[in-house]
Amino acid sequence: MVGGDEGAFARAEPVVGSYAARMRLMGGPGAGQLTKMTNQICVVGLCQALAEGLDFASRAGLDVQNVVEAMLQGSSTSWQMENRAETMLAGDYDFGFSTTLMRKDIGLVLDEASSMNVSLPVTALVGQFLADVDSLGGAGWDWCSLMERQRRFAPGSPPAGESAGS
Repeated sequence: MVGGDEGAFARAEPVVGSYAARMRLMGGPGAGQLTKMTNQICVVGLCQALAEGLDFASRAGLDVQNVVEAMLQGSSTSWQMENRAETMLAGDYDFGFSTTLMRKDIGLVLDEASSMNVSLPVTALVGQFLADVDSLGGAGWDWCSLMERQRRFAPGSPPAGESAGS
């Protein structure tokens, strides 16, 4: 996701292509950053929904692996589900993009949205949820540790320390 002049992009493309699997010119200067912000808005909402759905299925007594396999064939499938459902269910958050980094990104998104007078209520809420994960000791966990927050903050959840990810 690159922003800039087309000529400069064309000159840089062979160099960037040596280390980036994909690249796309999104528009003029700043367009790449705004596209990345759009990605973060979408992905945090998806991951929070995935955490809620997986937790719901588990608490309902369903075979969650079977549920995930069925959903991967339907309209709710996503990269997050394909690549993170298993680790979220296992409470394995010792990899990937940290909660701290995602909180930074969401802060940038919310600042930009505010300057544009755009409302992002779901993104703001997930930003608060990421702060909750941080308070659980999860600043260095992968940000899909939203699952841990879901498990610990839901009514009837085990006390902190009895769930995975700690």
